[in-house]
Order: sequence, then structure tokens, then C-alpha cells
Amino acid sequence: MYTQALDSRDTADVASKTLRSTDEMALQQRFDERIDAGDFIEAKDWMPENYRKTLTRQISQHAHSEIVGMLPEGNWIGRAPTLKRKSILLAKVQDEGGHGLYLYAAAETLGQSRDQLIDALHSGRAKYSSIFNYPTLSWADIGVIGWLVDGAAIMNQVPICRCSFAPYARAMVRICREESFHQRQGYDALLTMMTRGTEAQQAMVQDAVNRWWWPSIQMFGPPDDQSPNSAQSMRWGIKRISNDELRAKFIDATVDQAKLLGVALPDPELKWNESRGHHDHGAIDWSEFWRVVGGDGPCNRERLAARVKAWDDGAWVREAALAHARKQATQARAA
Repeated sequence: MYTQALDSRDTADVASKTLRSTDEMALQQRFDERIDAGDFIEAKDWMPENYRKTLTRQISQHAHSEIVGMLPEGNWIGRAPTLKRKSILLAKVQDEGGHGLYLYAAAETLGQSRDQLIDALHSGRAKYSSIFNYPTLSWADIGVIGWLVDGAAIMNQVPICRCSFAPYARAMVRICREESFHQRQGYDALLTMMTRGTEAQQAMVQDAVNRWWWPSIQMFGPPDDQSPNSAQSMRWGIKRISNDELRAKFIDATVDQAKLLGVALPDPELKWNESRGHHDHGAIDWSEFWRVVGGDGPCNRERLAARVKAWDDGAWVREAALAHARKQATQARAA
């Protein structure tokens, strides 16, 4: 009897797995057809598990970067040179907090809670952009972050407005509009210092450019042949343009902007290559990039500690909000 029951169970299991496998193959084929057709995938649509995991990693990393990115600039709100600059910087930092919220909401549609996403950041399992592990030593750094860092972000993020995952693409439309404001305000601040500032202020701008140039071009990620996720992300339509292509476009655009500013980019090998239609540039120190990504940058520990402290200090607000929501729900049921 036991043997008969065991045989029956095995037969049922095989049939179930075969059916499930057949159904999944049909779903996979339909998903691939939609990707090839350029359709958007919504949160409730079927998707391969690896597609879901890749999106969760990328969107949450993007959200973490926006939130951690508030720290180096927030440090200068109280020290901005004029009321105008203070109000602009305050608005920018507020925008970045909003970007983080949009992106966390998009990531949550993939099945992980906000608490899980943030816990992954605080425990070191999730990463954020390496650029935010560098210190802001002068007011010129704030302008350079706007010009170079936000400029690189726009170059990287505009193609994501056509990402195959619809909630991410929709969030990016507004984010890119606001990032363009951030880039313009940074460039305007630098232009003011370079055209109307003292020699000391102009030297301060050049010093900031020297320190931020190489980290900014590392923001596009490692070379295509060293990027383990790029090929699959491009196949799925999550990524539309490769790391190296984006980096080349950014460098080309920035060279002309630097000439208008009157600053020198710290790369003696930077020159136009007519045959390539792009600028050649010097070797990028990828060992530094991976060192900072791995947690050994100038401000890694400081920035992560600040985020953990802010989360812990805000626990009472979250608890109060949940208690209020429970009270409202109880009253609604009783009514």
C-alpha cells in the first residue's frame, strides 16, 4: 500500500512539474515577444524571476543613491554663500528625497517591502552609487556635483525613461526633468565663480573639477566587457545604451562645457578622435572604483552610519504613523 501511494505521488509530481514547466515556457515566450516588440511590463504581469531580481537590485540601488546623495550636499545648506544659493540647494536636496521615494515605491511593486529594501542597504547587502562616498570640501564642490555628477546621472537615466518595466520608466520621467534643473544650477554656480569670482574662487572651482572628474566618469559603471549584468539587462530592455557608449557621450558633451567655463579637465590624454567620432581619454583607475564600491572609500562608513542613525532616530515617527493608521482603520470598521 505504501509503495502504491509513493508511486502515485511521484507520478502526480512529475505531471505537475511537466504542466508547470509547459505553462512557464508559454509565459516566457509571451514575455520575450513583448520585450522584442518594445512593450512595457507592468508590476502585475508575469515576468521571469531573474528579471524581477535584476530590477529590484537596480531600482533599490538607484533609490539608495538618491537618499545617500542628500548627505554631501545637505552639509552645505547652512553654509551657502547667498540666500538664493541656499534656497536652490534646499530645493535640490528636497527633490532628491522625493526621487528616493518614487523609486522605493517602484521597487516595492516587485514584491519587497520598504523595510526589506532599507535593511539591505544598512546591512551592506545593497549598494549605492560610489560617487556619494567622496567628501564635499568647498562650495565649488556643490557646483561641480550639479554639473558633473548630475550631468552624468541625466546621461545615464534618460534612456531609463524607455525601460521595459513601466513603473520604473514612469518614475524616471519626472526624475530626469528635475535632474536637468540640478545640472543647470550647478553649472550656473560654477559659471558665476569663474566669470565674476576672485582668483581664489576660480582656483577653488578648478580644484573641485580635478577631484570629481574621474569619479564622475566612473559613474557609468565598468567597461562593457567587465560588466556582468549589462548584456542581459540590455536584452530585457532594462538598459538601452551600454556603459561605454554613455561614458563617451558624456565626455564629448562635457569637454565643450568645460571650455565655456574656462576650466581644464584633469586628463592630458583627452583629445578628439576623428575616426571614432568621440574623444579619446586616459586610463580610468578601476581599482579605485572597485575599492570604493567595496566599502573603502573616503566617506563610506560615515555616509552609511548617517543613514542608519537617521533611520533609527525616525523609528518613533513610523511607529506613531502606524498606530494612527490602525486607529483610523478601527474607527472606519466601527462606523
